[in-house]
Amino acid sequence: MKAHSKETQATMTPEKSLNYLKEGNLRFQNNLKANRNLLEQVNDTSDGQFPFATILSCIDSRVSAELVFDQGLGDIFSVRIAGNFVNEDILGSMEFACKLAGTKLIIVLGHTACGAVKGACDDAKLGNLTAMLAKIKPAVKAVTAPKDSSLRNSSNLEFVDNVSAKNVQLTIDRITKESTVLAEMQNSGEIMIMGAMYDINTGAVTFYQ
Repeated sequence: MKAHSKETQATMTPEKSLNYLKEGNLRFQNNLKANRNLLEQVNDTSDGQFPFATILSCIDSRVSAELVFDQGLGDIFSVRIAGNFVNEDILGSMEFACKLAGTKLIIVLGHTACGAVKGACDDAKLGNLTAMLAKIKPAVKAVTAPKDSSLRNSSNLEFVDNVSAKNVQLTIDRITKESTVLAEMQNSGEIMIMGAMYDINTGAVTFYQ
């Protein structure tokens, strides 16, 4: 499989880009890989890059977007931060990726048993981590069940995963609210912004339609 070129990127649509990721994750789940020569892709992309998707994911060592979607060099922009939230710098990176570099799809990828989400659920405090986890706490508050405070912590994995899903949704809301560039591109159909959840037990990605 060749690296994407300006010509192949031009043929991509948001829907086609999404299908590429879905197909890649199915290959990953079945321990299959597309036939690609990475060193050849190094050469193919030496004069430019033409990725089709931008993926915001957690820094978790088990959730490498290139691996779980079976993508090669030059295929995706990968933005990684604990808890997969956005700030001004990440929004600027996404605007570059879509408006200037031509990607057609933004995926906000959460994952099950997320350590950052667990920290937010437990109100953990440690150096700069304290301020970082504060970005995830709106999702903790937005998940209203269970009411029992003794069950609203990292030991309740169902609660943690519900908060992770809510965090993905709130992150997408922030993208469209705080970036007029990306909101306008989505409204015009130039890009699609979608949430997804990676299951660390199965390797499967569930996309939120």
